[in-house]
Amino acid sequence: MQQITPASGLGRTFGNLHIRPKLIVLHNLFFLVLSVSVYLALIPAFERRVATAKTIEISLITEIFAADRPLLRLPKIATYDYREGSANQLQLPSEIQSWLDAHPGEVWQNAPNSDILYRKDPKTSLYRRITLPNLVYDDVVERAKVTLLIVLGALYVFAVALLEFVIMPRYVYGPIQWMLSADEATRRGDREHELIDDRFITEDEIGQIMHSRNQTVTQLRQALDHLEAQDRLASLGLLSASVAHEMNTPLAVLHGSIEKLLETVPQPPAQDRLNRMLRVTQRLRTISEGLVDFARVRKQTTESVQLKAIVDEAWALVGIDEKASQVKFEAHIPENESVIGNNDRLVQVFVNLYRNALNAIEPGGQIQTSTRRYGRDGKPWVCVSVDDDGPGIPPGVLPDIFDAFVTSRLDAKGTGLGLTVAQGIVQQHGGAIHASNRKGGGARLEVVLPAA
Repeated sequence: MQQITPASGLGRTFGNLHIRPKLIVLHNLFFLVLSVSVYLALIPAFERRVATAKTIEISLITEIFAADRPLLRLPKIATYDYREGSANQLQLPSEIQSWLDAHPGEVWQNAPNSDILYRKDPKTSLYRRITLPNLVYDDVVERAKVTLLIVLGALYVFAVALLEFVIMPRYVYGPIQWMLSADEATRRGDREHELIDDRFITEDEIGQIMHSRNQTVTQLRQALDHLEAQDRLASLGLLSASVAHEMNTPLAVLHGSIEKLLETVPQPPAQDRLNRMLRVTQRLRTISEGLVDFARVRKQTTESVQLKAIVDEAWALVGIDEKASQVKFEAHIPENESVIGNNDRLVQVFVNLYRNALNAIEPGGQIQTSTRRYGRDGKPWVCVSVDDDGPGIPPGVLPDIFDAFVTSRLDAKGTGLGLTVAQGIVQQHGGAIHASNRKGGGARLEVVLPAA
C-alpha cells in the first residue's frame, strides 16, 4: 500500500472541507482547465488557418485588380465594395489622384496594411477602387473566439449542473448521507433505521463500504445482545443460587417431617396422602437443584427415558391449574419412543412449554404434542412438537423468545424465564429448541433431543 503523508497548509484546509464543496472545487477546476485547454488548442490553429486564407485571397484580389480585366463581371464583386468612375465620383483625395495620374496602370496603397487599393486604367482613364477583406477575416476570428467561449461556457454550466443536481446527489452525496443517517440512528440506539436498505446499495466502492458497515453493525449488535444475555443469565444465576439456598433448608425439614409421619401414621388413606406430599417435596428439591445450574455447571445423570412418560408427567403437573381442565390436550407419542436425557430435567422442560401454551390459549382451546424421528450427522434424533391454537408469538418477540426476562404477556403469569430455563436444559442434553408460528394460527415449540 502506498504510504501517504499527512496534509498540511492549503492541503489540510482543502481536506477539512465537506464532501460537496470539495467535489465542487475539484470538478470546477477540472472543467476550467479542460475549457482553457480546448480554447488554446483550437483558436491558435484557427487563426493560422484564417491568416493563410486571408493572405491568399488578398494576393489574388490584388493581382486581379492590377490586371486589365473587367472586374464588374466577377461573381460577388460587390463584396469587396468595388467602384469605378471619375475622381469626383470616387471622391479621390488630390494627393492620390496626382499619384495615379503620374503612374497610370499601377496600384496605389497607402500602407501595407491598408484596406483600400486605387488604380487608374490607362485605356479608359477611369479610376478604380476596391476594399480588401481584412476586416472580414478579423471579424471571423473574433466571432469564432466568442462562439467557442459561449459553447464551452454552456457545456461547462450544463456539465456542472448535471453533476451537482443529478449524478453526484444520486451516487455520492445521497449514499454518504444515508451512511451518516444510519450512524446517527446507531448512536441513538434506533435499531429500525441503523441499517442501510439493500435497495439503495450499489456494487461500487461506496456500496461495498455500505455492505461492510451493515455487516459490522449487525455483528456488533449480535455481540452486544449476547453479552447482555450473559449478564442477565449471570444475574439470574446468582438469584437462582440464592433462592435455592433459601428453599433447601425448609424443604429438607418438610421432607424429614413427612418421612417421620409415614412411620407413625398407619392409616392407608393418610399413608397415600403423605406419599404424595413426599413426592411433591422431592419434586421441589429437584427444581431447587435445577436453579443452582444457573450459577454453576452441575453433573446430571442421563439415560434412556420414555418420552411418553415424561410428557404425561409434565402435563399432570400443569394439570393442577384449573384452566387445564377447560382445554383439550392430545399427545401422539409412540409408547416405545425414547430419548437420552435426565428424566426430571426433561419434565421441567415440558412443564414450562405446556404452561406457556396453557396461558396463551382460551378455554376450549387445544394443545397437541407429536414426535418425528430423523437422522442428522449420522445420528438419530427425535423432534417433539408442542402446538397450540392461541394467537401465536408476536413478530417483535419471536427473535428473542428464549432470552431471559422476555415475555409477551403483561400479567403476573409471564416471568420471562420459562423458555430460557427450557433452552438451557435442552442444550445441556446436546439438543436444540426452536419457536415459530403455525400457518393456521397458534405457536409451535420444537424440542430436538438425541434418540435412544
